[in-house]
Amino acid sequence: MAWDPGQSQLKCTACGNLKAVEGAAGAPGEHSFDEALAEARAHQHRITDSALEVNCDGCGAVFAFEPPQVAGVCPFCAAKIITQPKAASPLVAPNALLPFKIPLDGARALVRTWIGSLWFAPSALKHMAQVDAMKGVYLPYWSYSSDTISRYTGERGDRYTETVMQTNAQGQRVQRQVVRVRWSGAQGVVEGPFRDVLVVATKVVDRRVTELEPWDLESLTTYEPAYLSGFQAQRYQVDLPEGFEAAKQKMQPTIESWIRRDIGGDEQRVHTIETRYRDVWFRHLLLPVWIGAYRFQGRVFQMAVNARTGEVQGDRPYSPIKIALLVVAILLVIAVIALLSNQ
Repeated sequence: MAWDPGQSQLKCTACGNLKAVEGAAGAPGEHSFDEALAEARAHQHRITDSALEVNCDGCGAVFAFEPPQVAGVCPFCAAKIITQPKAASPLVAPNALLPFKIPLDGARALVRTWIGSLWFAPSALKHMAQVDAMKGVYLPYWSYSSDTISRYTGERGDRYTETVMQTNAQGQRVQRQVVRVRWSGAQGVVEGPFRDVLVVATKVVDRRVTELEPWDLESLTTYEPAYLSGFQAQRYQVDLPEGFEAAKQKMQPTIESWIRRDIGGDEQRVHTIETRYRDVWFRHLLLPVWIGAYRFQGRVFQMAVNARTGEVQGDRPYSPIKIALLVVAILLVIAVIALLSNQ
């Protein structure tokens, strides 16, 4: 049986019978980050008992699939898989996933619309983009939750108006109102929680392809191997500590906004920030995408569809001829306007 996105159930590929996935009751839980680092092996399990794993010699991706499905072509770079599959290695087991919701035909239609809307794309792109080669893949993500305490130093700027004497173009001394800023030192502490900070745990997929947010994380279901039937799941390439460092970078702009609000005034300068992260929890999530890779003029371009919301992202080529024609047209318009204004 394979997961049918249209029916949201398992469907027999021979007779069409449907069967609901019998998952664990309750919302998918989180793991303690510190405990996971201290007991790394205790959190490692095979993704399923029967899954096979294969390495792509082209891009280095490692992904798992359930027999009787075969690896065939790498979903990330379109290279043919020649490496022999092996039993899937243990990894930090997924906590939860979002099942595929948009079927393949729906994803193809969304990509065709997306390709047709691309500005300055080569005319041949519509014919060369192999939409039929799309594959359903679960991409690995880390989700981090943490409480933060940040000590900062900086400056508060308060604007005020001052009257000054200036010389105008006619050589006359006149009064002008000038806005100045009075700076004073500032320091303090801000606290705040972060919940479900997502970090994509793959390195072979173009970053633009993974910008498929938002994800409906409120619909997460506890991980069950049955959801992988008929699809592939990429093994994470960003480990747990590395992912948390990336999560810190995503938290930083929000922490800085809290600090600026705490400093107050009309303007702020932030000099130093020291943040402590407490009560850190994580989840290993598998999120569904329809992904494809196509070659155009010797380059590989990736595209992906969020299999929950229909959001399409991807890399794309540009047509130098179309861009050059646009530049020429703009220059001609500027020249005509200049000519008319002179007359």
